[in-house]
Amino acid sequence: MKIMRYVTGVLLCLVGCTLYAQETDELRQELKALRTENGNLRHENDKLMKKMDDVLWYNKVGDVAYIDKVFVCGPPRANVRNPTEMGAKNPLKFWAYVFIPKTINTDKKYPLIVFAHSGVHSDFSTYYAHIIRELMAQGYIVVAAEYRGSTGYGKQTYDNIDYGGLENEDVYESRNHMIENYSFVDKNRIGIIGWSHGGMITLMNLFQHPDAYVCGFAGVPVSDIVMRMGYASDSYRKIFSDKNHIGKTAKENLEEYKRRSPVWHAEKLKTPLLIHTNTNDDDVSVLEVEHMIRALKAEGKKFEYRIFEEIPGGHSFDRIDTKQSTEIRYSIYQFLAKYLKPEHPFKSHTEMRKAAYRFN
Repeated sequence: MKIMRYVTGVLLCLVGCTLYAQETDELRQELKALRTENGNLRHENDKLMKKMDDVLWYNKVGDVAYIDKVFVCGPPRANVRNPTEMGAKNPLKFWAYVFIPKTINTDKKYPLIVFAHSGVHSDFSTYYAHIIRELMAQGYIVVAAEYRGSTGYGKQTYDNIDYGGLENEDVYESRNHMIENYSFVDKNRIGIIGWSHGGMITLMNLFQHPDAYVCGFAGVPVSDIVMRMGYASDSYRKIFSDKNHIGKTAKENLEEYKRRSPVWHAEKLKTPLLIHTNTNDDDVSVLEVEHMIRALKAEGKKFEYRIFEEIPGGHSFDRIDTKQSTEIRYSIYQFLAKYLKPEHPFKSHTEMRKAAYRFN
């Protein structure tokens, strides 16, 4: 009887373990399915938010600008798991915003600003509406690429991220599109600007295509991804080591992270450049930007820079709506105007604030 009870107990234990294993496996599959569904819902929500923000563009700058979105092509995808799949080697399609001043005379030529948006997995949004108004008032044409990895266009665009890589070429191709399709764009007066990640793209474009631009402004630019991996959060680092992106950590593939970092290309600068950073930046450490500044100095490059001390706004100090921020942007426009010669450069801070906010 004892043996029978023992055998029965063992059998019941085995059955229980089997059932538990099955239930655990089913729960894991359900959890995976829920995560996938949640991810898809996030992308659908981003697409909805993008459509809403596109409508806001007309509300915020439609009185001063002709607004369009164009569908253009950049290089093929960087990360193709199956090179034989249909369309794997096709040029990658992406959207770009075009803003043209309503005061334009199509018989004349106008300077072009190539505007690289900020943020990892972000987009060009009405966060920049006041800056677009300022650029329109001066007589600039603007193109802003929604380069690979941007949000608001679904999972595929999101997963095509190539931070520090082919995204730079997408922005460059948006520049080329404007020259090829708009007769009133002056190919000899093209500048590029951007903040944060956009500042990084600005630097990389100037380094990789030195003859394509006559000047550039890089605000609080990501400059050294290797350094950044040292002080970033685990979730941020994972974006880069994910299989859809670089696929390895900086420790596992140091050269690849260096290749994508502007600081390791400083010797290529040929174009007038202005860099801004802020000592209380809560995103891109001032030490990272100082590394970029020191690298350019070590290469004997001529450029301009300002290290601002504890300016309110932190990472966004010269993009927000304060009077001090307006005054700092005024200095940026003065730098750009030296090389791009816009038709209506600002003559005062007051004139600039009225252009951006309708009142002064």
